[in-house]
Amino acid sequence: MEQRTRESFGSRFAVIMAMAGSAIGLGNIWRFPYMTGRYGGAAFILVYVATSFLLALPIMLSETIIGRRSRSNTFGAMENLAPGTRWKWLGLLTVLSPMLILSYYSVVGGWSVEYLLKSCMQDFVRADSGEVASMFGSFISSAWPPVIMHTVFLLMVAGIVLAGVKSGIERFTKLTMPVLFVLIVLMLVYSVSLPGARKGIMYLVKPDFSRLTAEAVAAAMGQSFFSLSLGVGTMLTYASYIRKDENIFASGVGTAVSDMAFALLAGFAVMPAVFAGGIEPGAGPGLVFETLPFIFNKIGASMPWLGTAISVIFFITILVAALTSAISMMEVGTAYLVEEKHMNRFGAVAVIFCFVWAAGLLCSLSFGPLSHVRIFGNGIFDFLDKLCSNFLMTFGGLLFTVFAGWKMKTSDVRDEFTNGGTIRSNEFWFKTVYFLIRYVAPAAIVMIFVTNLIID
Repeated sequence: MEQRTRESFGSRFAVIMAMAGSAIGLGNIWRFPYMTGRYGGAAFILVYVATSFLLALPIMLSETIIGRRSRSNTFGAMENLAPGTRWKWLGLLTVLSPMLILSYYSVVGGWSVEYLLKSCMQDFVRADSGEVASMFGSFISSAWPPVIMHTVFLLMVAGIVLAGVKSGIERFTKLTMPVLFVLIVLMLVYSVSLPGARKGIMYLVKPDFSRLTAEAVAAAMGQSFFSLSLGVGTMLTYASYIRKDENIFASGVGTAVSDMAFALLAGFAVMPAVFAGGIEPGAGPGLVFETLPFIFNKIGASMPWLGTAISVIFFITILVAALTSAISMMEVGTAYLVEEKHMNRFGAVAVIFCFVWAAGLLCSLSFGPLSHVRIFGNGIFDFLDKLCSNFLMTFGGLLFTVFAGWKMKTSDVRDEFTNGGTIRSNEFWFKTVYFLIRYVAPAAIVMIFVTNLIID
């Protein structure tokens, strides 16, 4: 295997913060609350928690094992561990997939920038309810304002990635992840104190198993998958920066627990406020950007300073969560260009930025001037979202588990899992996790894939 001098994360805390930062993003604070509302609350959460450990964690550990063993980007990992085989196409797939995801993800990130600015300008507390209702639709359907915010968000991402692994990614995530948890807890404390919030709390803690259909189970499994950013090489790329003496099982569990905890905190920060505001919990993807500003508006009617403060805190939380995930996606392509195409980091980031910006431009305009363009009945934004979330991520996750479970030597997987036998406590967990990687995870991924195919 080719040896090269590469940057590494400096500590286990840095590893967990970086990998948790990759996982914790819009999938937790934007997607999880509305998915919970759509599929029945507490019953959905129970399935989500179970599959986070039984499905998502083994898949994440598969990527982690491959990444650290290869000490390379996603393409180089396949070339190093399976030279001369068709597995290299998995490497190329997982270079392209996060770029496609980032193209529409950065559009939503731009929305969070816009709404943070609106919060700072007190737009939500000064406007009447009618203006608040039309605000989101008017913004995303316009031509250039969303594109400008998409560009601003992407420039922020590029700036962090350009600084490198230790000075950029590690420093940013170590600083922002603890702050992110503090912000979401502040939102939670306020949310549960609102009049009428008790219904939202009960919705999240009292299961209604009558609503737990096969579609809801598959959705919960898919949410645990989506939430940890699996199947697109982000975890593999970050794992390639983990030192050889780091306990990857402990880091993996820490990452999964952090991601799941943040999702649950986000649920309790959003849903009680939704019920307190008399909003439909299954409102869908617009729950955060369309309906929650109503709550800030109501608060601001009597206490403008409080409505402004709460909205600012909330949209800072969304923006930081979006950034921590977005930098991991950009790093996948950057690492590939630096290591395989021998570009310097500035050139690599510039190439990735231009590609993602152009694709994101089309996604942004698909709500306005390009709304007439349909791909298999979907707008450009929705098409890319479904393509990546329902198919590319699940297909990539399936191949990673098959590679770690069946292509790699068992001795090599054990060697990574136990650090060459030096972590004896991991031997017990290795047998359990390896069984999940080989048999349970692939079957579950196929189930998610088929269900998404039928639904779509």
